[in-house]
Amino acid sequence: MTAATRNQVLSLYMRVFRIARGWQSTLPQNTEGERQYIVREAQTLFRQNQQLTDTESIKKCIDECVARIEIGLHYRNPYPRPIHLPIMGLATQKGRKLKAQQRMRKQANPVYLQSHDEDS
Repeated sequence: MTAATRNQVLSLYMRVFRIARGWQSTLPQNTEGERQYIVREAQTLFRQNQQLTDTESIKKCIDECVARIEIGLHYRNPYPRPIHLPIMGLATQKGRKLKAQQRMRKQANPVYLQSHDEDS
């Protein structure tokens, strides 16, 4: 990891904690729970990805972090926005095959959900 990338990652990490410290929920009784969620989620994802050395995968993680920050601030909701695709909702060229559907669903996953499994 280059020094510039390291500084960018540490800057994002600190930005997430600053956001968590000043977070105000739309429902006042949920504020503390959402603050704790933001901190736990950041710690989990940053620790999960701290061993990455490939610049491309680091860039993807940085893009995901920035997208989640922007979406969370815009919607005032710290939780990742789910995507709603029906099981066989994506058309294939040769018909509706399950493996092709699963591959297309994985490709259709937005950048802010790359670190989450489809099951969660």
